[in-house]
Amino acid sequence: MHPAFQGLLTIAIGVGACIGYFYFSNIILDKVIFPARGPHAGRNINRANLVRPWLFLLPGLLALGLYLAYPVVETLRLSLTDRDLGGAYVGLENYRKMSNDPKFWEAMRNNAFWLLVVPAMSTGFGLLVAQLTDRIRWGSIAKSLIFMPMAISFVGAAVIWKLVYDARPLGTEQIGILNAIYLGLGGAEPINWLTLPFWNNFFLMVVLIWIQTGFAMVILSAALRGVPEETIEAAIVDGANPFQIFFRIKVPQIMGTIVVVWTTITITVLKIFDIVFAMTNGQWETQVLANYMYDQLFRARDWGVGSAAAMVIMLLVTPILVWNVYNARKEMK
Repeated sequence: MHPAFQGLLTIAIGVGACIGYFYFSNIILDKVIFPARGPHAGRNINRANLVRPWLFLLPGLLALGLYLAYPVVETLRLSLTDRDLGGAYVGLENYRKMSNDPKFWEAMRNNAFWLLVVPAMSTGFGLLVAQLTDRIRWGSIAKSLIFMPMAISFVGAAVIWKLVYDARPLGTEQIGILNAIYLGLGGAEPINWLTLPFWNNFFLMVVLIWIQTGFAMVILSAALRGVPEETIEAAIVDGANPFQIFFRIKVPQIMGTIVVVWTTITITVLKIFDIVFAMTNGQWETQVLANYMYDQLFRARDWGVGSAAAMVIMLLVTPILVWNVYNARKEMK
């Protein structure tokens, strides 16, 4: 079967199944389980209305249970067992083994670097762009161009930037923009940027900053537009300059949005995998937690240590995620 036709057929079956489920489940609820007739018609209608929301939630709850809850429980179980011993329970042995692995601590250190740099730079650039593009005539075009990297997959972005950092032998034409500029400025020979210890991590971070700046810009631009004009006009009347208006009037009023953007990007950073895998595969001291987990699971075939690494990532992400949800609900109230 042709892939295009197969995709269309999958969409048709999926949409049709959803429509069929909601249609027939409501008929069964209203006609069979709680029929709106007889002496208890009113009570049945009320009961049907209480059950109906759960009919709509049931597919989502099943999907969450199958694709989220079950994998978490199974990963936890695997992290406490040893595959080489036939799945025998070994307690925290996998966590001890992982903590003695230098690559794990390299991954933790690099993730810490990413957490310090990427959320701050992405949020800062996004806020700066959001403010500046609202003040120019062609701001909408500028926003579209800056947001465009969000439409590219992480792997696609990694391939693009890998070409930017590409190094060819001296005397051959450089296709890597960075080396072409470096040699044009008088550099002696091309540099393999992705093999430079410590600095190569920052070259990888640039890719995620390039992507996430567009996300931050869109959210923060909407927040800036929501700042009451009265406060800005009052500040102007009091003699405030543009910098004071921005930092003392606008930023404090959108601080909640800034924190949400910051934490959202932080969660993305903690799970970063695609960019590192596609550009360096964790070599040259660029290992991160998600790539370490992949290496243990699918290269070393050590499901215990790989699952333990996955649990570490989940433990790091969960508090930030819960805090984000808590703040979102507080904002809604």
